Amino acid sequence: MDLIETVIEDERWEGFGLAALAERAGRAALAGAGLPVDGFAISLMGCDDARIAVLNADFRGKPQPTNVLSWPSEERGAEFVGEVPEPPDPGAADDPESLGDIAISWETCAREAEEQAKPMADHVTHLIVHGVLHLLGYDHVEEEDAAVMEALEVRILASLGVSDPY
Repeated sequence: MDLIETVIEDERWEGFGLAALAERAGRAALAGAGLPVDGFAISLMGCDDARIAVLNADFRGKPQPTNVLSWPSEERGAEFVGEVPEPPDPGAADDPESLGDIAISWETCAREAEEQAKPMADHVTHLIVHGVLHLLGYDHVEEEDAAVMEALEVRILASLGVSDPY
């Protein structure tokens, strides 16, 4: 069973192979966070800047495009700054625990990859890992929490052969 259900709203993502890349990145993120790769479900939407700008305005009050957004199915997080969030319990194979939803925008990702001289696949892999970690309760609001999250991202990305994005 797939971990990530991918909905394509912008056809450029289809040609890019978003579904396969997201599945690989999502599974690596769960494994890197010490969780089983089965028993969870994530929804991912591959969209464009216009769509993600509306979502960003609706949910964050920021009416501009962004690279990735995530909506956890429930509030998860660490009790104290710098602490690792309590992991969710996986569901059964026939009734996986929903971790939440992620949206990713083509134009912003492509622009950032070009500006940072990174392969688009590496940048998108990083953003999917980042989004999955948000669904698990990781955040980067406080400096100590950011350090925990970024270190985990770097380890997960290294396991996928992706260079340190920081």
